[in-house]
Amino acid sequence: MTDDVRTPGPSRPRHAAPAAALLWAVAYAAFGLAAALTGTPLFGGVRRLPAALDWGVVALGALAALVCGAVVRYGLRPLLRRLLRVLCGLAAAAAFGLLMDVIALMLGGRVDSWATTAHHALAAAGALLLAATARSHRDRPPGGAATAPPPPSRAPARVQRAAWAGTVAFLPYAAMKSYWAWGGTFAGTRKEEMLAVSARNGASDAWLTLQSWGVDATALLAALGVFLLWGLIRPWGQVFPRWVPLLHGRRVPRWLPLTPALLGAATLAPYGVLGLAYCALATAGVVTVPSGDFDTPADVLLVAWPGMIAFAGYGIALAAAARSYWLRTSPHHTA
Repeated sequence: MTDDVRTPGPSRPRHAAPAAALLWAVAYAAFGLAAALTGTPLFGGVRRLPAALDWGVVALGALAALVCGAVVRYGLRPLLRRLLRVLCGLAAAAAFGLLMDVIALMLGGRVDSWATTAHHALAAAGALLLAATARSHRDRPPGGAATAPPPPSRAPARVQRAAWAGTVAFLPYAAMKSYWAWGGTFAGTRKEEMLAVSARNGASDAWLTLQSWGVDATALLAALGVFLLWGLIRPWGQVFPRWVPLLHGRRVPRWLPLTPALLGAATLAPYGVLGLAYCALATAGVVTVPSGDFDTPADVLLVAWPGMIAFAGYGIALAAAARSYWLRTSPHHTA
């Protein structure tokens, strides 16, 4: 008599990511359906796009629910993993603008549309959950064997070079903004005029006070962004340092640096790259730049170039650092 030996099929992920992604997909589709039926536009920011586009949210949520449900039921098969990656990319694209919403809240305590902001936040959460589901079979082996976090490590040399490039890309932008805050005149605009523009755009009292003291809040945000970037590529970004009370020596939860990193990369990288292309076309005279708050289009470009270089360089470096951090902190299996 011969034993009936069966080849095991794809293992079902044994943690909460697929189920959580399924719940998110249902909620996301319901949110889009409610917006579509009430005529609430979820795309476009200040220039609202037609509410008919909200049906795309419904479609994305419904398809994600089907795929995540199949993962829960049948396991993470290769086709499902590929679909999850596509859906993750679409959700990340739908989350574009969330960082701008956060900055708007910090600057003025309000956003252009709470429905749009809620959509950005939901889409960002979905991108994280779909990505976690796509990698869930690697994070925990069949049979529920224990996992252990790897020791703190630094990113590969190429990622560290990208971090240096992203840091240097921010320097002209930070210098320009700080020069204004210190009372200098740049692109035909003085500090007092910049304060008036900030106040007209709804800046908070705290933001305006910092500027009046010679401290530019966006330069501070840039410094925090650089701190995050280097925390992602250095060992100290995986373990709380000694100066953190009660937590020093403990592991940093992966979501803590990855959430702002992925949010920043998904917003700044495409914004900066497209902005650089627009600046190049405007400099070549192919398109016309509105002067806006400045005296001439040339002044606008003088300010736009450092900004777009900073956003593109930092955003791309942040994406590379976040990917490296994700891979280096993924739990490995123990017997």
